[in-house]
Amino acid sequence: MKKIRFALVGSGAIAPTHAQALARIAEAELVAVYSRSAGKGQVLAEQFNCQFYTDYHEMLSKGGIDAVAICTPSGTHAEFAVKAAQAGKHVLIEKPIEISLEGADAIISACMQNQVQLGVIFQRRFSPGVVKLKELLSQGRLGKINYAGCYAKLYRSQEYYDSGAWRGTWQLDGGGVLMNQGIHYVDLLQYLAGPVVEITARCATVGHERIEVEDTAAATVTFASGAIGIIEATTNAYPGLVSRIDLYGSEGSAIIENDDLVYISLKSGEQFSTSVAADQVGVSSPQVTDENHEQQFRQFIAALQNKETMNVNGSEGRKALEIILAMYKSAFLGQPVALPLTDSLFLRDLAAQSAKRKGFAMYAIHNKQ
Repeated sequence: MKKIRFALVGSGAIAPTHAQALARIAEAELVAVYSRSAGKGQVLAEQFNCQFYTDYHEMLSKGGIDAVAICTPSGTHAEFAVKAAQAGKHVLIEKPIEISLEGADAIISACMQNQVQLGVIFQRRFSPGVVKLKELLSQGRLGKINYAGCYAKLYRSQEYYDSGAWRGTWQLDGGGVLMNQGIHYVDLLQYLAGPVVEITARCATVGHERIEVEDTAAATVTFASGAIGIIEATTNAYPGLVSRIDLYGSEGSAIIENDDLVYISLKSGEQFSTSVAADQVGVSSPQVTDENHEQQFRQFIAALQNKETMNVNGSEGRKALEIILAMYKSAFLGQPVALPLTDSLFLRDLAAQSAKRKGFAMYAIHNKQ
């Protein structure tokens, strides 16, 4: 089969991870890089021996590409994805798919209308421990899930947020620790435990300055199955602690730590226990590596070549976004929020309020003061 020719859209921190993953796949070829930042984009293109573009339309029309991998700030994803779909290019987007349901739906619709494939990067689904636990759940080995929680205990310095004018803004980041980092674990939570039907959340900016968005969040969650659980996320857990998923079922329990399946205890007799090594805990724990990106790229390429469905398509990518937006809405209004959401335009008001206060605070509580 012919190689799938990719273009990288954006040259920020995650773009080299995409390029390195593609470099190890014989069925793929990185042929172009587009970036508004000529300096970083040119360097990345030269490093991987491909063409550099500062004109997106020119790259889409003349770049000889089959697919784009979008690595731009989250609030620009719809802009680039819709144009790529209209040009007949397949689309793979770094999480989140977009920062609003309207943006996500525009991408999904454009890809469907133009008959191109759409994938969303949630590479942690491809970790061996997650794959194994999903298999156990599919077999019913844990029984009925009664509790499911995710805990993203991360650390980001003030310098991290100060490193780009778009970081920590509603307009381009779309949110804080939930939208940017915790979304991986929110995705795993709903992927493993099933749909969420109600959320009660609190969000706050407590450890950083000059950002509009949350650096700490907590929520109680009700699942369609009747299970309850917790979503917890922060970038204030110095120096970066273990992030985990807990599942407690009628027939046993399982724990994932930093993507590794470290604990299983089943009533049928199967037991397994280990722990995350000390060197896996650090300032960016859990570490972003390109091995799982490579696995997701391989699945994306195989789906294109064999005309199969993407494992993490647009509809799958939308699910974690909706949960996070429901958390923001709950925190903003100070009340429980039911899913599915009908819109996410409420975030315009939230963004305006947060920008004025230079941080996330509950609208309902703020107005009572």
